[in-house]
Amino acid sequence: MKILIVDDDPSLRDLLRLALERAGHSVICAADGAMALTHAMRETPDLIVLDIGLPEMDGFEVCRRLRARSDVPVLFLTARDDEVDRIVGLEMGADDYVTKPFSPREVVARVAAILRRSGTPARDDTRGHGALTLDREARLCRAAGQPVALTGTEFQMLDTLIGAPGRLFTRAELAAAVWGAGAQQSDRTMDSHLRNLRRKLADAGIPDAIETVHAQGMRLGPCTAEPE
Repeated sequence: MKILIVDDDPSLRDLLRLALERAGHSVICAADGAMALTHAMRETPDLIVLDIGLPEMDGFEVCRRLRARSDVPVLFLTARDDEVDRIVGLEMGADDYVTKPFSPREVVARVAAILRRSGTPARDDTRGHGALTLDREARLCRAAGQPVALTGTEFQMLDTLIGAPGRLFTRAELAAAVWGAGAQQSDRTMDSHLRNLRRKLADAGIPDAIETVHAQGMRLGPCTAEPE
């Protein structure tokens, strides 16, 4: 599903984006209310995660304007823990309400629940890119139709990359997606897992699966199968 995150805190936006992408969603972000309305009309997201405490145009006003032209589900984020604010938000058409601080896992769970309630189809647990496919439920990787045996960490790395094909992940972002935010992993550990993953995919006939951009990060490559 396509999720729009609206929050003026860039670190919080990145945290939620990574969590939602890891859950299989496509994510776009906005830092203020005006940008949120533009993205909502242009991108037609399946759900909007909307902070109330936005500069210039707060989340209540954004929701009011959205509801004048769209019934897209809205999950409010707020630092306010006042019952009146929660009631106002729900009466304005919000589908749910999360009070800061919260865990990204809670937001992902609430997003899934809202999508189920709104009748939005559940996501397919199979991801594909080029000659590469991942069955997330079975934890199975296939290269050009042939199974590739991956460890849990290797599978999670590839799952993160295939969740946003072409997106450049820094080492820190990839580590957070695989081991969780705040986890301490050495560069040597990261390099070892990446080297093994690249080798297995190359042995399976996809040598271009993971591209490294010097001093910036890595991303999923074309995943072109070599002719036998």
